[in-house]
Order: sequence, then structure tokens, then C-alpha cells
Amino acid sequence: MSQSSSDRIVDALRTWLATAPAGAKLPPTRQLVAQFEASPVTVQKALRALVAQGAVESRPGVGTFARAVRTVQPRDYGWQTAALGSPQHRIPRSASAALRATPNDVIALHSAYPDPELLPGRLVRAAFARAGRSEAAVSRPPAAGLPELQSWFASELGSASPAGLTPPAASDVVILPGSQGGLGTLFRTLVGAGRPLLVESPTYWGAMLAAAQVGVQLVPIPSGPDGPDPDDVDRAFAQTGARAFYAQPNFANPTGGQWSAARGDAILDIVRAHGAFLIEDDWAHDFGIASDSTPLAARDDSGHVVSLRSLTKSVSPAVRVAGLIARGPAHERILADSRAQAMYVSAALQAVALDVVTQPGWRTHLRALRPQLAARRDLLVDALREHAPAAHLDAVPRGGLHLWIRLPDDTDLPRLARDCEDAGVVVAVGDDWFPAEPAGRFLRLSYAGARPDAFPDAARAIGRALEGQGEGSRPPGRRTA
Repeated sequence: MSQSSSDRIVDALRTWLATAPAGAKLPPTRQLVAQFEASPVTVQKALRALVAQGAVESRPGVGTFARAVRTVQPRDYGWQTAALGSPQHRIPRSASAALRATPNDVIALHSAYPDPELLPGRLVRAAFARAGRSEAAVSRPPAAGLPELQSWFASELGSASPAGLTPPAASDVVILPGSQGGLGTLFRTLVGAGRPLLVESPTYWGAMLAAAQVGVQLVPIPSGPDGPDPDDVDRAFAQTGARAFYAQPNFANPTGGQWSAARGDAILDIVRAHGAFLIEDDWAHDFGIASDSTPLAARDDSGHVVSLRSLTKSVSPAVRVAGLIARGPAHERILADSRAQAMYVSAALQAVALDVVTQPGWRTHLRALRPQLAARRDLLVDALREHAPAAHLDAVPRGGLHLWIRLPDDTDLPRLARDCEDAGVVVAVGDDWFPAEPAGRFLRLSYAGARPDAFPDAARAIGRALEGQGEGSRPPGRRTA
């Protein structure tokens, strides 16, 4: 990728600053414009970047000067060890692994966030511009959310409800700052510290993180491409006395599994029979490929299903907005907890989200997204089958963003991850998605990230790493994948 004009100026000035004494004055803007043959706007952009990086300081009316380099003195924070004590709940390792940033020259198959090319960038930028000129930029919204956005979430779910059922009302919706905070709220209000919560195994690591922070006791239920066995769910409710089951019926993270309508109805009947809640995480609602996401909440009007749908991945990572739909007294508890945790969600972000999803271009974007995801998924599947035959895929997911790959039982996963990274490929180790002991050796690979043209190279690297498992020592050095 060619370097922008402002980046070129930044690099040149940083080279000059490396040998300039502290307090040295940079040439005036006019001189820099002539020296770099750039516009004043480009030069100012470069100077602002250097100020943000702490390399220079600007003195209005005087000029721009090299910032003095301060010698950082080591500090002793040992006193905090006694003051803090042992952590009540340790954060799972996956919390940092899945959010890890990587250089541009690696093939990143570990992240769950879609490539910007898969997002409605034009709609989002225009929505931010309009929100900045609106009252939303300077106003405080109602605690439950903007009424128009509440109505949109309610109508989205209601449109999938069968005839004869009462669709949700806008007043049943609580707008939250992303689904992660919503999971914490749900686990506090519907489960409670020290009490059991049924979860699929494997399951979303963020749900395990939220449960750990609340102090909820997880009860794993084995789940695969078709979801959990209803008999296992029934037995777990009976044995533990749990009153809630967290699940992802559509395009689960990490397995990509989707429950059939019959299985969903069977599990919903079990939840009702035990007087329990089904916490439905509909995070992948907009990522259907071979089928659509039909929430279980659309088939329940008795308050047993609490639905959580985030727009963060499908609209933009900058728009952390989710809608939680609950009915009855549960709704009041959820709203009270969300008020205590966040008071309200930024009106500007809510306005942006509403703007994007109500534009005609939103539906056009979703129609175009489906074949894009399908092409990426199939490219990675074909590459793995050709170049890494020991990596087994139980089922090609019908939606979502990931492949769940089973490896030979004797695979050394940490070594495999290191060998892949040495070859320029970052993968997500499957152990991080199990609430108890892993049921095998797995990788979660995202086909929604950047550089899909590099998927064959990534598959070759994974194949070589698997072949090298039988060797006595690790393959030397970093190779080109």
C-alpha cells in the first residue's frame, strides 16, 4: 500500500526530530509546504499527528517545537498487592487473545470482527455526520433508549412472530452499550452470584467472562453443529435447579451451529416446563449465508425468552449498541440494572445506529453481504481441505463468521499456534471456548477478516504446522506462508 502524503511528512519529520535537540523549533508551515510539495492542509494533518504522538508540542502564535524526552523512572507499585488482595474472578485468557491486535503483514484468522469491507461504511459515515448536526449530539436520551430505536428492535423481532402470538412492544426493549454489558446485566438479574447457569459447550468466551465477573456457576451442556440434545438440557435443569440457559440458537460462536425449528421448539418447551429463562444471544442475526436467523424469542410471548441482539459487528465496531427484549417483571429488573451500570447509552450512537438500519441502503447492504460471506467461507473451507487435510470440519456453517476445526487428539495446541504465528498466521485456540475441560483439540478460524486472498497460504501454514507435530523440535524461524 502506498504511503499517504501526510504519513510521508510525519516520517521525514520524525527522522529530523531524532537528532534535533529538545525544544528545537520546526520550520514554519509555509516552508514545510514548499519542502514537501504538499498542501497546507496535508502539512497541518502531519503536525497534528506528531502532536498526538507526543513528539512535538504546538504553541499557538509561536510555533511547533520538539518535545523534551523525559526519562521514565521505574515506580514500585508493590503496595497494591496487599491492598487489592486476590482477584475474586480471574479473566479468561481468551478475553485478551480474541481482541489481540496484529500487524498488517500477518494473516489474522483469530478475530471475530468483520473486515471493514464487509461493513456499511458509507452509511455509517453519513449517519455520524448527521448525528453530529442533530440534537442527539448534545442531549441525554431516556434510560431505556431512544423510542424510535426501541420500536425498530421490537418490529424486527415482531415481524418473525407467528400469527396468534403477541409481538413485543417498544416498551419491552432496553438499549444497551453492546451485548457484553447486556450479558452481565442478564446474568446478574436473571441468575445471580453463586447460582447455576446452563450454557452450551463450547460457548462464547465473552459469556464466560461475564459469568465470571458476576460469580455465576456455569453448567456446560455439550453442543455441536445442530445444537444441544434436548434431553441433556432437560436433565441439566432437573439436576441443578437452574433457572436460566444461555444459548446461541443461530450461527453460534464458535461452532457456527444452528438449531432446527423442531429442536428449538423442544428446548423452548423444556425451558417453560422448568419455569426458566432462555437467554438468547442473537449476535449473528445479520450474518446468514445458506439460511436466515429466526430468533426463538419470536416464537414466545410468555416472557421465557430474553433476546439480545447487537449491531456492533454488523454496523460498525464504533457503534456499540444492542437491543435487549424482555417482558414482565424481568424487564423492570433488567432496566434497573442497566441504569445502575451505564445510566444510558449515548444518544449520538443510538441515532447513528437508527439512521443506518432505517436507510434503504441497509437492506441492499445485507443482500450483498450474504454472497461475500459465502465466497470467503468456501474459499477457506476449500483451502483447508486441500492443504490441511488433518484439520476436520464437522459441518460447513450456514451463517456466522467462523469455522470450528477439529484437530487430531494428540495435537499440541500451544505449539501449533506458535508454529502458525512463526509462519505469519494467527489462529484462535479452541480451548478458550470451553467452560470446562475441552472435548477435543479445536481451532476457531474466522473467514470474515482481512486478506481472504491469503486463505490458501494460511491453510498451507496450518497444514505444515500439523505435519510438524511429530517432529522432535519446532520448525526453525519464521517462514513465508
